[in-house]
Amino acid sequence: MMFFGEFEYKIDEKGRVPIPPRFRKALREGLVLAPGIEKCIIAYPLDEWKKLADTLTTGPVTPSKLRRLNRATFAAAFSISLDGQGRIALPISLKQHAEIVDEVIIAGANNYLELWNKVHWESEKAISQEQAWQIIESLERH
Repeated sequence: MMFFGEFEYKIDEKGRVPIPPRFRKALREGLVLAPGIEKCIIAYPLDEWKKLADTLTTGPVTPSKLRRLNRATFAAAFSISLDGQGRIALPISLKQHAEIVDEVIIAGANNYLELWNKVHWESEKAISQEQAWQIIESLERH
């Protein structure tokens, strides 16, 4: 499944947010939420999370760095299921990491989703759009 598009939702009083309807079928087996490097939450379908886990078992880094990377990645992750209405409950620690309070932007990022605070998203989107063209141009030169 390829995830694309941008969706804005309100978080309900129980801390739940709807997943865009077009993505629910791909996520019915569940998903993994993890803190993003930027101030966002990353939502991986289970198969993509497993691919990420496989890449973190071996790599071109030292075993001690790999252990630290695994701790940082997996200790902060949450396994989540969609409820009957296609919503997920956002863990408090991840909401704090992303500074998400009552509104969330869900943005498709190819093979995963990102959940953003609306203000942070507007800033990141502007930077990403500006840099995307520079990156594309650099790729075309090679």
